[in-house]
Amino acid sequence: MSRRRKTKIEKWFSFNRYRRRFGAHALAAGLLGEDTEALKNTLIAGHAAEYAYGSLPDLQAHLQRLRQEFIGQPELLFHHAALIVLIRREAEVKQNFARFKQLWLSEQAFLSKHLDLRWLVAACDTFIDHDPDAGLRATLMNAVLLVNTIKLQETERFLQAAAESADRPESVAALQAGRVGLLDGLSAFVVGTDDTLRNMRWRMEKLCALHPLAAIAMVVFDRLQQAPNDNVYSRFRQRHTRDRTRWW
Repeated sequence: MSRRRKTKIEKWFSFNRYRRRFGAHALAAGLLGEDTEALKNTLIAGHAAEYAYGSLPDLQAHLQRLRQEFIGQPELLFHHAALIVLIRREAEVKQNFARFKQLWLSEQAFLSKHLDLRWLVAACDTFIDHDPDAGLRATLMNAVLLVNTIKLQETERFLQAAAESADRPESVAALQAGRVGLLDGLSAFVVGTDDTLRNMRWRMEKLCALHPLAAIAMVVFDRLQQAPNDNVYSRFRQRHTRDRTRWW
């Protein structure tokens, strides 16, 4: 059995919970206070972006360090990330989620274009945790499942130093010759011709059309197909040969 979440009583008596959001009200007041267009057009100054590892207990210190990740990027992207941090630390959740959702409703095109996969998935997680629309939550869960599955698969390739492994000719031949079983009745993807991912994309598009914000899931799926983002989807795109069954 997986570990359970803390109960409300356990959270109430958790000192660390209060420490992690101390000063949140003042910090939240400074977010999105400027004109949104100005935030989109103002780049965060600095020498080079630095990605942090882990979470700092002190909220102000955590946000200051997080800001370094957005050096050279629009100020609005940091404000978006800071709102997610405040919501995760349970700081005025109702108000901050309302601001977060309004930001997405008004700036969806900009955020979808400029946010990386990390923050697109964090946005999906936030909607899943707090939006009342069950349809939106269920649809965005598709994006989270996609990325987290790829994260595990690519991490395993890193651990096994398998990133440079080439396709074995005998395996390619076996896929073309007949069914290759994988596990529990599941068969292998037929490289170059299979219509599985095309059909999955059609179903995703139909589902994502039910809510304007559900399109985030399609943005994530499309981002995975891009060649610079080396992952199992982009690599299978390179292997694919039949235009009629392509999924990008």
